[in-house]
Amino acid sequence: MRLLRPLTAVVLFAGISVPVLAPDRPETVPGPVQARVLRVIDGDTIIVRARIWLGQNIDTQVRLAGVDAPEIKGKCELERRLAVRARKLVSERSAGGTVVLSQIHYGKYAGRVVARVHTPDGKDLSELLKRAGLGRSYDGGRRPLWCDGP
Repeated sequence: MRLLRPLTAVVLFAGISVPVLAPDRPETVPGPVQARVLRVIDGDTIIVRARIWLGQNIDTQVRLAGVDAPEIKGKCELERRLAVRARKLVSERSAGGTVVLSQIHYGKYAGRVVARVHTPDGKDLSELLKRAGLGRSYDGGRRPLWCDGP
């Protein structure tokens, strides 16, 4: 039996307050979940269409777990150049259009999940970015600036 936390939010429904209960622990989908890459936003964020059930697909934004990549709208020219290279690496490695998601859970921003993302041949995109010098290990804390170098 799953334990529920005490009241975590109140939703107004037809003028009536309805309590919303959340699971005691964050939910994780272990995967594997096949997905088709719809768009590569930057080195550590993609949009996919994932097959979650027979005839059921969901389009969602996925942040690659365990890595921080430079931002396309970075603070300096170096970060922006590295970001273009990181996005290109992810695009090329997912060129077949498919990836496999695992260890899927909600991220800290609404509407986005965090997941390990592997190419069809089993390569972890986060690890590929780090080995190429286009990503750093990341666990959700404060990120160092890319403008100081990779």
